[in-house]
Amino acid sequence: MKQKINKVPLFILATILFGIKTYLVYRFMFSIDLENMMQEIILLINPFVSGFLIFALSVWIKKPQRQMKYLRYTILIGTLIIFANLVFYRSFTDFITIPQLLQASNAADLGSSILTLIKPYDILLFVDVVIIWFISRKQSVQVAAQYPKSGKVFALAMSFVLLAGNFFLAEMERPQLFTRAFDREYLVKNIGLFNYHIYDIATQAKAKTQRVFADGNELPEIQEYMDENMARNTTSELFGVAEGKNVIFINAESIQSFVINNDVNGEPITPFLNALTKDKDTFYFENFYHQTEQGKTSDSEFLVENSLYPLSRGAVFFTHGQNEYNAMPEILGENGYYSSVLHANNKSFWNRDQMYQSLGFDHYYGEESFEITEESSVGWGLKDKPFFEQSTDILQQMEKPFYTKLITLTNHFPFELDEEDRSIEPYDSNSNTLNNFFPTVRYMDESIELFFDELKRSGLYEDSIIVIMGDHYGISANHNKAMSQYLGKEEITPYDHIQLQRVPLFIHIPGFGKGEIKSEIAGQIDMKPTLLNLLGIKNKQDIQFGNDLFSKQRKDFVALRNGSFITDEYIYTNDTCYNKKTGDPVEENQEKGDSNETPSACDLTREQVERELDYSDDLIYGDLFRFIDFNKK
Repeated sequence: MKQKINKVPLFILATILFGIKTYLVYRFMFSIDLENMMQEIILLINPFVSGFLIFALSVWIKKPQRQMKYLRYTILIGTLIIFANLVFYRSFTDFITIPQLLQASNAADLGSSILTLIKPYDILLFVDVVIIWFISRKQSVQVAAQYPKSGKVFALAMSFVLLAGNFFLAEMERPQLFTRAFDREYLVKNIGLFNYHIYDIATQAKAKTQRVFADGNELPEIQEYMDENMARNTTSELFGVAEGKNVIFINAESIQSFVINNDVNGEPITPFLNALTKDKDTFYFENFYHQTEQGKTSDSEFLVENSLYPLSRGAVFFTHGQNEYNAMPEILGENGYYSSVLHANNKSFWNRDQMYQSLGFDHYYGEESFEITEESSVGWGLKDKPFFEQSTDILQQMEKPFYTKLITLTNHFPFELDEEDRSIEPYDSNSNTLNNFFPTVRYMDESIELFFDELKRSGLYEDSIIVIMGDHYGISANHNKAMSQYLGKEEITPYDHIQLQRVPLFIHIPGFGKGEIKSEIAGQIDMKPTLLNLLGIKNKQDIQFGNDLFSKQRKDFVALRNGSFITDEYIYTNDTCYNKKTGDPVEENQEKGDSNETPSACDLTREQVERELDYSDDLIYGDLFRFIDFNKK
């Protein structure tokens, strides 16, 4: 029996062990949604195909010792890639991209956040690594693959045949997989994690060359789209209602709309924000969606300041921080406003020190501008209450009128809070993340109420409008079981998941008296045109994909960065069109090749969403704003 085992080349054993492990991670540690048997088969075979392709290269190495060394380090590196993606996935329900790796400088600030994502049983991922290392050192001569050249060529050819077969099945299951690759889960599900990373490298290389070859000839088509779809020359009845006022913009960390006017353990989660929804000086948008992707908070900032979509890979703040933009701070500066950001974090996180200059902010008040002590800090840094108290002092000294963004920290994963700061008890579910989310949301709610009081005391309140916007989700899809328990649902469906991407938006105009709850669909991309119109600033020739939230002439959809979208009637996600009111799937047409076929409910909107996302990407990757003179009349 031992002799038979010794005759099995080690690259075959490595392929089998590595393939089994990778499939188990796909199936039971990533939340990959499988819709049919074909997807199950593709998911099963792709780790073995990738493993064979990588490990079979060892047959070209003549010396057994070097061949064994290649297999040892290859299986170790492959396992580390799986592990890194797994830890990342537990936080973001997503897979790492090359731009994300370039943001590794952020990891130093994550601290305990990363540690909470590592599980004791993760050590089992390295069992096959230990086995291969042991065999390769003890029996290197016996398990080395010694083939003639024809055998080596056959092994290489078989690798590419298997890969081509995998890609053929993937294309059958998901047509235009590579040209419509908004969703990384689809790529991993159909071609495997490692082939996805190779695809990502190729995509990154293409993106880097796009700026070099851009010459501005792409702009007329985009401008034509703007003229046809964006209603740039229209104004709402609220145009100029806040002319000359300060703008105080609160970037509320990780809050989602499901907490508004809701309870936990019999206690209201957000009593102050609940009251604001009924305040006659406040507009509350109950169907407002975040549109961030891998850049999270920085993506929400990018959306607000530019009315452009973030990238599907990485964070624009990192990858294109030196681009030319026509951002809101720059426009406001041309109209007499002083602009700044207040955030008790270091300047380099999300490359803010560079990006804020590109956006036209006058000043960034980072952690050095605040008095931060051990008692006043928790989790990611300065607690929200002392942050708002100290921020009010800074605001009082600012040149008026000002546009200032305040970014909170306390309601951030992993949602840590000192016992003395808790006003409500954690929830009771299988997810500590969701359980601890509610007390930190309440703390942020109390902090915002305190800030309103501070603004009134300081005399800034009456001369300002106050915007409160959730920046992105706080509870990822990894906690769907606990979320379904809290919401009283049997499960969180893809439709429910999209609805959970709603974040609060409040626009508070002191003394206005005509506020109301707005039910129209809206997104973060609408903030720039909305605020400029409220301030009475005309910006007709700008390139932006949002609309004034108070205008009657608006787009009829909100696009998410992964290609999902919401309209008044439908929600489209995961290749399925849902009735927005009932959540039931809408019957789709199946024969896509029939030219006489009537488009399905979501088809036409999907095409426009993809076109719009592509145009936004072109503007960023090509740095196309450098070819436009926005000051030219």
